[in-house]
Amino acid sequence: MQIESGVTHAIVTGAASGLGRASAYALADAGAQVTVFDLNEEAGRAVATDIGGQFCRVDVTSEDSVLDGFAESREAFGQERILVHCAMTTKGGKTVGRDRETGGWKRMSTEDYAYSAMGILVASYRMASLSALGMIENLEPLEDGERGVITLTASVAAQDAQVGQVAYGSCKAGVNGLVLPIARDLMDQGVRCNSIMPGIMSTPPMLGVPPKVLENLSASVPFPKRLGKPEEFGSLVLEFVRNTYFNGQNIRLDGAIRMPPR
Repeated sequence: MQIESGVTHAIVTGAASGLGRASAYALADAGAQVTVFDLNEEAGRAVATDIGGQFCRVDVTSEDSVLDGFAESREAFGQERILVHCAMTTKGGKTVGRDRETGGWKRMSTEDYAYSAMGILVASYRMASLSALGMIENLEPLEDGERGVITLTASVAAQDAQVGQVAYGSCKAGVNGLVLPIARDLMDQGVRCNSIMPGIMSTPPMLGVPPKVLENLSASVPFPKRLGKPEEFGSLVLEFVRNTYFNGQNIRLDGAIRMPPR
């Protein structure tokens, strides 16, 4: 897909920081009109102002909030041709582990697991399906009959989740599992769908850990021996947009790391 400067509309969720922010900047630099979906109003508005886009306060776990966000963003910039979904909510915990307070055994509650499923897997389907519906209903096809492209964010944990990541890992695996059937469901309407599995990236939560931990994490990456840059994620998002033959793919972006159990 060619990005037409000032015409092509892209929506990026979680764009107030980290991978979403880098994606928003990459798309804006390429000429797209970008809408920032996020709960962080101050940071989100700052990003939107900096890239000449707009901000919508959106909670991806709420159908009504997402619908309102789509309506607001489309009123300003028209129907989006690009969706990049990075936002999520999750909770950690072992399937069964020791309770630090009592010393006894406890399991990760079904409610906590469901929270992660809603914040990762269900939210991904919600964003992808609602965006695709709008693309199909409101856009004329471009070259190759393409109407739009959707990028979902999985994780290397989808394939090698660590201890305490039963909810996160399995739900991110579910995000990967969405991609091919969505791509096939939408093939006759010209909407593509892919996912990116980032490894250890230099996002704000990761940069908040002690320096020694960061040093060890960097050393664990086969090559290059450093954390991934959010800009590298944004670069792949842009390639997914430009290269129409990317469809139904789950791509690792991880410096060849394979995560150990712990």
